[in-house]
Amino acid sequence: MTDFRLDPLLDYTGKVALITGAASGFGALLAEELGRRGASLVLGDINEAGLDPVVDKLTAAGVAVQALACDVSSETDCAAMVALARENFGRLDIAVNNAGIAPPMQYLEDVDEETFDQQHRVNVKGVFFGMKHQLKLMRSQGGGTILNVSSMAGLGGAPKGSAYSGAKHSVIGLTRTAAVEYARHNVRVNAICPFYTLTPMITEMETPEGTTVDQVHTLFAAGSPMKRLGKPEEVVSAMVMLCSPALSYVTGQALAVDGGVSAF
Repeated sequence: MTDFRLDPLLDYTGKVALITGAASGFGALLAEELGRRGASLVLGDINEAGLDPVVDKLTAAGVAVQALACDVSSETDCAAMVALARENFGRLDIAVNNAGIAPPMQYLEDVDEETFDQQHRVNVKGVFFGMKHQLKLMRSQGGGTILNVSSMAGLGGAPKGSAYSGAKHSVIGLTRTAAVEYARHNVRVNAICPFYTLTPMITEMETPEGTTVDQVHTLFAAGSPMKRLGKPEEVVSAMVMLCSPALSYVTGQALAVDGGVSAF
């Protein structure tokens, strides 16, 4: 097995990492990557049944892991995840606020209030509540790293995705504000902004009437200079780098992982 300790950019030995939305997609892959690089893990997801096999796989690989059913729209649940890290591992070095949802594709005038509110309950409150409690512990222990998962829809417009885009813009605003507020406490806060990537959110998306998922994916891919959608592993590699303790002077950034879309 590769010895990641040879490179400080890849070495997470002794670090404690919290990941929300860890039952699938970016969250599950990131848990595997950080675990095999030496991190102890605290994992949460509203899908408790989906979280169990992720935990079992990590435990079988010798990774120290704690898990909790977590609805990130609940401040109580977000606080409980941080408490779980403190009680079991004594600290929290890395927090990844990854949990999120996407609505059906609709023009803005067709979006109802419940859809709009749900996007902000999960995608904005989940980040806000998570950081509120993560920052408190990290400040008290002398530092840490937070990575929030936004989107390319948080850096620009997203046709037929107004509620989602608004929520993901909010994530970047929260990220940059927290980065400035907590830099003097040695806490770094960044965001990652993927283009359409083949996670369950995209492969199982609800498409407009009369279109198939494949047709929508083809349309999305046409908007990328690489003419393809992203692979989850490509985004997770960037997440591993942004969480690295070696990137100690990088904070307040929103990194696009987009196949060149933002270069237009």
